[in-house]
Amino acid sequence: MRKIIFGVVITLVILFTFKYCGDKKEQEITLKENTALIEKQVKNVGKLVVTEGHFSEVMSYENSKGVFGDLLEAEKKALVVVNANVSIAYDLSLISYEIDQENKILRLLSIPEAEVKIHPELEYYDIQADFLNPFEAQDYNAINESVKESLLKKVNASDLRSNAKNRLLSELSKFYILTNSLGWTLEYNERPLNSLDNFYELKL
Repeated sequence: MRKIIFGVVITLVILFTFKYCGDKKEQEITLKENTALIEKQVKNVGKLVVTEGHFSEVMSYENSKGVFGDLLEAEKKALVVVNANVSIAYDLSLISYEIDQENKILRLLSIPEAEVKIHPELEYYDIQADFLNPFEAQDYNAINESVKESLLKKVNASDLRSNAKNRLLSELSKFYILTNSLGWTLEYNERPLNSLDNFYELKL
């Protein structure tokens, strides 16, 4: 009888050992699969997110200078019609992150800043220039710089930046959806992001 009981105990020990090892192996496989899935998602999201807008304005350019010891004033002026395409882009391939496999945490270390690109087309009308103060390359350069500064102010005052940020957050929220579904935690700047609302509180 004792031999039978001893045999049963040995059999149970062997079965539990196999089950424990099997469960542990399954957990390791699942963890590795989850890590690979997260890495793949990060790469899939790593694309260029672009928000575009169009701006138009009319500007006047004037320049005068004294000649002959300020005895005369030579003027030049022009009317400039500006049509510009503006884009705000986030290159998400530049996201810096790390995966803490042991603690099941995806950490976003840094998110790229927005790149604002302005492509103006200028048309000149009613150009008036004095013989002693003609239009030169430096005038056109000054007008171009002035136009870009003016357009940048308009971009910053418009809803283009907020629209671009919303698109960025929409892409980043995919990280939260994935990590949350796998039982992982998503962090940014050492702060856990526990809900989609947390994304819209981020200061990017």
